Amino acid sequence: MGNDDHRRRKTPCGFCMAVFKWIPVVFITAVIAWSYYAYVVELCIRNSENLVGMILMLFFYHIALILFMWSYWRTIMTSVGRVPDQWRIPDEEVTRLFRADNPETQKRILNSFARSLPVTNRTMNGSVRFCEKCKIIKPDRAHHCSVCNSCVLKMDHHCPWVNNCVNFYNYKFFVLFLGYALIYCLYVAFTTLHDFVQFWKVGAYENNGYSEQGQLNGSGVGRFHILFLFFISIMFAISLVSLFGYHIYLVLVNRTTLESFRAPVFRVGGPDKNGFNLGRYANFCEVFGDDWQYWPLPIFTSFGDGISYPIRHLEDDSETLLGYHSDTRIELDEDCLPESRFLHSIP
Repeated sequence: MGNDDHRRRKTPCGFCMAVFKWIPVVFITAVIAWSYYAYVVELCIRNSENLVGMILMLFFYHIALILFMWSYWRTIMTSVGRVPDQWRIPDEEVTRLFRADNPETQKRILNSFARSLPVTNRTMNGSVRFCEKCKIIKPDRAHHCSVCNSCVLKMDHHCPWVNNCVNFYNYKFFVLFLGYALIYCLYVAFTTLHDFVQFWKVGAYENNGYSEQGQLNGSGVGRFHILFLFFISIMFAISLVSLFGYHIYLVLVNRTTLESFRAPVFRVGGPDKNGFNLGRYANFCEVFGDDWQYWPLPIFTSFGDGISYPIRHLEDDSETLLGYHSDTRIELDEDCLPESRFLHSIP
């Protein structure tokens, strides 16, 4: 599954697309670099008159920045993982699968191959999930990403801002990245608020900075750096607070973004959005680990191997066994058996 992606990158078009996908990351990095200059140079060094206050501001600023950038870098650089070879269907079995006369025959072939695999998720017709592009049995919670061109373990979504899939191996880093980005923006906004207010109070009358009564120091360009720094930090904070809150909710209910819109189907119990919900603390530990000292650090501490996951106990009531849940949504166009078009594509 990685060979196709490698071949695509060797073509001129593939190379251009690979470069194009890094543009959002370059944009975010450029904004962070500019904010560093505006905050450290224009706000603190050139504008601050209180040495102790400036040192404290820079100390806490750099702590927030380091944690923010560390989490961001780990989210970008962490691999999506690799489905083990034993999940790959041999070529002769793939040929039999695509030549099968009916869906029931395909279902038997897939179920027979997956007998020894730890897989509980199914398609809507009860068959083992199969990826036509990677030619593998999909592990639980895995999905094929058309951008990464591979099956991704516990895929949450593909994020263009990190040029990577949010998945089993970097989900903790992604949540921390959102959290520290929010803290960074709020800290910058809070510490530039005073200068922002002063700008509107005296900006129309003063061209040369603070007077003896406490007007803004520095050049006109520096004042506008601080003004835009406040605006941009507030803008990003508003968008981050909802996104971070949503992913904290997903962590606590042990659900991915894909699963929140399309309930996973279980071999026993049918479609159930809460199939992996083990309780809030257990769900949190599954992502962040059980050692609280590592919770705030972008160090991998998640439980499991990305292949199999514990599932909650299914009560023996008729509604649960039939998979009837009020918050369950189902889409029929994902994870289906190979379509009939493949029957005509193989001689």
